[in-house]
This record gives sequence, C-alpha cells and structure tokens, in this order.
Amino acid sequence: MNLWLAAAFVMVLALLPCGIVCFKGGTIGRLVGLEMADTICVLLLILLAEGFHRLPFYDLAVGLALLAFGGGLVFVRFLERYL
Repeated sequence: MNLWLAAAFVMVLALLPCGIVCFKGGTIGRLVGLEMADTICVLLLILLAEGFHRLPFYDLAVGLALLAFGGGLVFVRFLERYL
C-alpha cells in the first residue's frame, strides 16, 4: 500500500458525512451534500489512478467531473419550483 491509496481510503471516509447530509438534511443541504460527494468521488478516482499507476483511469475522473457538474445543474433546475 502506498501513500496514494492511503489518501484514497481517507477520501472514502470523507464520503460518510456527505451521505448523512444527503439522507437527513433539508433540500439545500441535500444538494450541497450531493455536490460535495461528487467532488470527493472525482478526487478519489484521481488518487486511485495514481496509486495503481493506471493513467487511462484519469479519463474516468474527468468524465465524472463533467457529468457531476451537468447533473448538479439539472438537479437545481428541478428543485427550482420547491425553493
């Protein structure tokens, strides 16, 4: 186990508070928890790609970053009527 994989494990633990906020928070809190979880997942994928020395896995992290941004905008658009 190298330092990159240890940092990836810490990022997995950082997803727990985001999950709690997503399940128990208000409407805005859930949106913030979802966006933070997306950011942590992108960082987690980058750390795993570096830890396993697989450079093509960076493409997966970039794709998730783009989709998470678009998904967040769509989610806000649907929440607009409730806010």
